[in-house]
Parts: sequence; structure tokens; C-alpha cells
Amino acid sequence: MFGIRDLALRRLARLGPRYFPFADVATPDVPLSRLLRLALFQVTVGMALVMLVGTLNRVMIVELAVPATLVAGMLALPVVFAPLRTIIGFRSDTHVSALGLRRIPYIWKGTLYQFGGFAIMPFALLVLSGYGDAVDAPRWIGLSSAALAFLLVGAGVHIVQTTGLALATDLVPERDQPKVVGLMYVMLLFGMVISALAYGLLLENYSPGRLIQVIQGSAVLTVALNLLAIWKQEARSRERARRMEITRHPTFAEAWRELVAHTGMKKLLVVIGLGTFGFGMADVLLEPYGGQALGFSVAETTRLTALLATGTLIGFAIASRVLGRGGSAIELGRLGALVGVPGFAAIVLSSMLVGPALFLAGTLATGVGAGLFGHATLTATIRAAPRDRIGLSLGAWGAVQATCAGIGIALAGIVRDILVGMTALDGLAPETPYNVVFTIEIGFLLLAVLLAVRCRDGNMAEHSGRRTKSLEVS
Repeated sequence: MFGIRDLALRRLARLGPRYFPFADVATPDVPLSRLLRLALFQVTVGMALVMLVGTLNRVMIVELAVPATLVAGMLALPVVFAPLRTIIGFRSDTHVSALGLRRIPYIWKGTLYQFGGFAIMPFALLVLSGYGDAVDAPRWIGLSSAALAFLLVGAGVHIVQTTGLALATDLVPERDQPKVVGLMYVMLLFGMVISALAYGLLLENYSPGRLIQVIQGSAVLTVALNLLAIWKQEARSRERARRMEITRHPTFAEAWRELVAHTGMKKLLVVIGLGTFGFGMADVLLEPYGGQALGFSVAETTRLTALLATGTLIGFAIASRVLGRGGSAIELGRLGALVGVPGFAAIVLSSMLVGPALFLAGTLATGVGAGLFGHATLTATIRAAPRDRIGLSLGAWGAVQATCAGIGIALAGIVRDILVGMTALDGLAPETPYNVVFTIEIGFLLLAVLLAVRCRDGNMAEHSGRRTKSLEVS
């Protein structure tokens, strides 16, 4: 097994910078095969996101007839944990252990949360679907168990991703930290594409029993891949442990005040929140929209996630080239938000005009816009961070993004259900409630564009102007 794994990683490494974004971050001390192995934690995160957002939301809304408000609430439950990403990142920066390990203990805890959530989920779906002997079980048991499962998986994703990205930055020089984070997110997108295609193939002939088997397989694969990812990635050092014990670390409140005190950081976080809110509301409704408005099957709507992730990967590749040539991260983020506007407009018009072709084109365009926006704002956040607070800055970026995405998901489901349930709107076309939400997203993206006009890379990087050139992402 390990021989096959090593062979696959070596062949991927041979692709090199020409075909693989951010591959030039590799060095003789930290080869690309090692970075790709570490990036397997992002693959498991991608699997979880596809399962929750790309498959289960459509199945629960369409096949299991669960109200979209409840489904959106479940998908938004991880938002309860999202603000803690800043604390997780800070704790992993300052964690003291006997062996000098800082990041791996948190990654392992997050893995156990992910596994626990996936372990509970099949039984919750059994009750919700009335499958087999579960037909007589109270429905509230299924709903509460599903909510707990979503919360555990979401918490695990937040912990694993935040500390995993911080571990990746520990392995490379400071000038290459934005590159290695970019590489990790490229692998996240690859994981989402592969997972969406695999889930679509496995669920071609949908049944509750088949869905349960897929979830159970995802639980086992998550533990296996995360163990492989962290194996021998963080060196044990009793000397580092002693230094961590005697070093006086600032409190979280002090570290946070230092971070947001940098010029432009607060405004940047607001732009990230608005843009993420604009892109994120569609997560819970895109697949059900395809099923109800355009007649897509479960497998076809699951593949939409692959298309969306492919668009995001294209956006990342474009951002890599533009920023590598000295482009402005803020201007690129503004362009990404602008690309999302016609993308959502195409999705709205697809139910009235061209149909599936325009819907798929709009989905791809929103993916490209999200990729441009996400990579640009991530790069801007890293550039604005203090040298010794990478974990905290990554946590702040992730917390704002995850929180706004969760709120957007919940609001999208609520708006959709309110419109469906209004008796005054009886006879409403099935696609209309979805189109209202997509129109709201366009409004938030335009707000992000307007606020980003007042942001400048120079303002946010003023405190580290001498480092700017060396931190450019190629």
C-alpha cells in the first residue's frame, strides 16, 4: 500500500510547477511529495464539505422531504464553532507539550470529531427516511441526531483545517508561506472534485441503504487519510518544549488586538465577510434548485459540486498567475466578486430561458469568482499578519469566512421556506423562491465590490513593505 502511495506522490511531484499551482514551494528539505501527503487532510475536508453541502442537503430536502429551513439550520450549525478558529489557531501557535508538538494534537482531535459525526449520521438518516426497522422511531430523534452529526463534522473540519494549514506554514520559510497555503487549498479543491464525482457515481442508483454505506466509508477513509497526512510531519523536540514552557506568551485578547490593529485589517475582514456571504448562500440551494427547477437526479446534482469546485480551481490558477506577476490582491478579490454577479444572474435566468446549459455555465462562473475572491483575500490576510501569528491570522480568515457562510446558508433556507409557505403566493413557480435568494447574493457581492474599492494592498502591507515582494504568490 505504502509503495503504491509513494509511487503516486512521486509521479504527482514530477508534474512540477508547470502544471501544478504552487508546486515551486517544494525544496530539497521539504519535497513536494511530503507536502502533497500533508495535503491529504484537505482532501478529507473536501470530502466532508461535498457530503454535507453537495449531497445530504439535496437528499434531505427532496428525497426525505425535510424542510429547507431545518436542513439549512443543520448545515449552519458548524457556524457555532467557526469563531473559535481564531482561538484554535492561537492555541496551536502557543501549545506546550512534553514532546514539543504543537499542531498534530489538534489535527488528531479534529479527526476524531469528524469520525464521530460521520458515525452518528447514518442512524440519523435511517430515522429520517423511515428505512427498515426505523420507521416507527420518533422523527425528533432523527433530527436531533442529524444536527449533532453535522455539528461534530463541522467542528472537526474547522480544527483540522486551521491547524493543518498552520503546520504547512511551519514547514517552509516565511517567504513561501502564502504559496504553501495556496497549495493546500488547491488540494482541497481537488479533493472536492474527486469526492463529488465519486459520490455521484456511487449514488447513481440512490437508496437510503446505499447512502449509509457511502457515509460509513467516508468516516473510515477520513481517519486513514488524516493519519497518513500527519505521519512524521512535525518533529519531536524536547528542547522546543522547554522553550515553550519558559516563554511568556501573550493572551488571546492581546494577540487579537495586535492583529486587528494593523492598518486595513478590519476593513479587509469585512470585505471577506460580505463576499463570502454572497457566494455562500447558494451552497444549500444550488443542488435542490437543479432538482426541482431543472429536473436533475441525485447523481447529477452531486456532480454540480464537482463543477463548482472545478471553477474555483480555475479561479485559483488565474489568481496564482496574476499575483505572481505582481498583481494587486485587493483588485483581484474585487474582480472575483464581480465575476460572481453574472454567474448568479445566469443561474436565475436558466429556469426561464436556455435551461440546464445556462445553469451549468452560471455555476462554473460562480466557482471561478469564488476562487479568485478566496485566494486574493487569503493572500492579503497572510501579507498583513504579524510574523509570529500565522496560526491566528489563518484562524481569523477562516472564522470570518466560515461564520458568514454559515449565516448565509441558514438565511437562504429560511427565505426559501418563507416564500414557499406564504398562502398569498400559492401557485408560485418552484424556481422563484430560489431565484429570490440568488438575487440577494448578487446584492451582497456588489456591496463587497464597493467596499473593496476603498481598500489598497499598500495600506495593509505598509508595516511590512520590505517583505511584500518576497511574499508574492506565484
